[in-house]
Amino acid sequence: MLETLMSKAIEYTPTDRLGVIERAYEYAEDAHRGQKRKSGEPFITHPLETAMVLADLKLDADALAAALLHDVVEDSEDILVQDIREQFGEDIARLVDGVTKLTEAELVASGRSSDALAGHTQAETIRKMMMAMARDIRVVLIKLADRLHNMRTIQYLSPAKRIEKAQETLHIYAPLAHRLGIWEMKWQLEDMSFQQTNPQEYKSISRRLNSKRTVREAYINSARDVLQRELDNAHIGAEVFGRPKHIYSIYNKIAKYQSQNKTVDDIHDLFALRVLVNDVQECYTALGVIHTLWRPVPGEFDDYIANPKDNLYQSIHTTVIAEDGHPVEIQVRTHEMHHIAEYGVAAHWLYKEGKPGDESFEQKMVRVRQVVEWQRDLSEDVVGSLRTDIFQNQVFVYTPIGELKELPEGSTPLDFAFSIHTELIFRCIGAKVNGKLVPLTYQLKNGDTCQILTSKTVRGPSLDWLNEDLGYVKTSSARAKVRQWFRRQERSVNIQRGRDLYQRHIRRLTSLQDERVASIMGIASLDHFLAALGDGSISVGQVVNKLSSREEEAEAEVRHQQELGLPISPSAGIQVLGVGDLLTSMARCCNPISGDEIIGYITRVKGVTVHRRNCPNIINEDEPERLVAVSWGKTEVKYPVRIQVRSMDRVGLLRDVTSLVSGENVNIASCVSEEYDDTSIITLTVHVSGIDQLSRLFFKLESVNGVTSVTRSNL
Repeated sequence: MLETLMSKAIEYTPTDRLGVIERAYEYAEDAHRGQKRKSGEPFITHPLETAMVLADLKLDADALAAALLHDVVEDSEDILVQDIREQFGEDIARLVDGVTKLTEAELVASGRSSDALAGHTQAETIRKMMMAMARDIRVVLIKLADRLHNMRTIQYLSPAKRIEKAQETLHIYAPLAHRLGIWEMKWQLEDMSFQQTNPQEYKSISRRLNSKRTVREAYINSARDVLQRELDNAHIGAEVFGRPKHIYSIYNKIAKYQSQNKTVDDIHDLFALRVLVNDVQECYTALGVIHTLWRPVPGEFDDYIANPKDNLYQSIHTTVIAEDGHPVEIQVRTHEMHHIAEYGVAAHWLYKEGKPGDESFEQKMVRVRQVVEWQRDLSEDVVGSLRTDIFQNQVFVYTPIGELKELPEGSTPLDFAFSIHTELIFRCIGAKVNGKLVPLTYQLKNGDTCQILTSKTVRGPSLDWLNEDLGYVKTSSARAKVRQWFRRQERSVNIQRGRDLYQRHIRRLTSLQDERVASIMGIASLDHFLAALGDGSISVGQVVNKLSSREEEAEAEVRHQQELGLPISPSAGIQVLGVGDLLTSMARCCNPISGDEIIGYITRVKGVTVHRRNCPNIINEDEPERLVAVSWGKTEVKYPVRIQVRSMDRVGLLRDVTSLVSGENVNIASCVSEEYDDTSIITLTVHVSGIDQLSRLFFKLESVNGVTSVTRSNL
């Protein structure tokens, strides 16, 4: 295997640097002698495979040597980083030390029993990764290659460990590869992780693709030949290829299209071509040929050559109606752009052949260093920041004087304000986009020009800005600054603010006592809980999510007092404990939904009727022996809930309310509208999946023009 690695390295590595790779292999082989992997193979195969992944990316000799040595310090008690430094020099030692520290932090995180501690440790792991990337990105590239080979051999781990590693890969490592523009590594990590986390869906999509593979390939080959002929006739030196679509990306597309009531047949890039040309001018000439040959689909065009993505990606994307009326996505790029698209930052390697890094590469790392600086004292927000500020697609927005700002997709004017100056967000009173007033929840788009309207004094933020359901602030870095502002306020002010927030947004959702909600959030004192809610340490969304997912906790609490029960009536999603196999139904007097505290009542003819614990019929029940403990099961069902919307009466109110509810994919079972003087009361019976969906619906309804209150009432 060393011969294979050396044959790859010889293609691009200076001859005088090949010796360090061979010496590193010999050192690692000696250090790992006698050690085996879970597969039974000699351990040295892992660092070798890791180095070969990096050789495919054409990383320098020091990076390959560090990849061969990356497990030596961790797995050998008598070898220290200082020994590596003495044998191989400061550069390789620093790389090995960086990878070792990331691995150690990763192992600590996986060994934590508490979710909260594990989350904090994972945040610290990512924090270290980001700081390592800002200092020397080769550390992260080695770690990505290490994870890629581990995923290729994941079948030798236990089922639980496979899922844990796959989820971590899907949420952290694959997005990191995407952010660095390394497409080849990204799609492999995604598909292998998806195969572990959702094997049934993986098999289903694989079978669907294989069943039509012959027809699809025949069609693509035919379309490719037609396009190649037209480009040749136009004297464009182009190469046309069919482009494969990977399983995880198809899965995401299917989920996205289903939410838009579309089918798999609407996915345009199941049929895809890629055109490679020699220079930028030929890209646009080829585009003209394509649009002359086939009709373009409106709204399906992106020019990432004129507006490159921040991970170095450049290409023109267009979708056309090709032969036999099939939509085909076509990418047009130069050979150099294609190399960058496949290998990302590795294609611009800073230390390649000993040359100093170019300015464009350094500029691309500025964003990483900014996030590290923002998160210096906010390690609990690192994971969120990584997913929003670093890993998501970007939009490019202009300031009024023409400066270009790069923001995560979905960013709002408040995020834009924060990107200009930290304190500008606290003086913001409105925004204009392209010269027109827009709400602060407006999602900025590529090419927008945004102007922030300010007051002369600092007004301070609103706690609503921290509510993700309302959509005011997208980036974690901006949310962190908002939280800091509230934490600096007086405790009494925060308690009152938290109480107002609780009464307005949470009290209406649950039948639990206030102290019980605080306890569920892990806070013993109600005042402490309200203060945390008031200073932004805890958001309304976090409370709602906790209440929504507390079924397992409630189930464990009941099981502590009674014997193990049997799942009853899967269609109702209820478990009855301590009783035999009985039918269950929801009580119409109080109509509980998933997340409510519930209790069962054994009827004479209808089995067990499930009530909310504070239902008047249960409180006044004079036969307590007929009450039985119940808990929410795992089956997802829809629950009827009555909602009362009070508003100033106006034309179009009922239309706006019902359209919004339908837009949230919530079914309306009944609707009654009443008018009293200038007040309109709309009573809706809707079917929701749980408290979390109900909470989102409340927030959206409150944003309707003229609405003064939204409450939940008994049916």
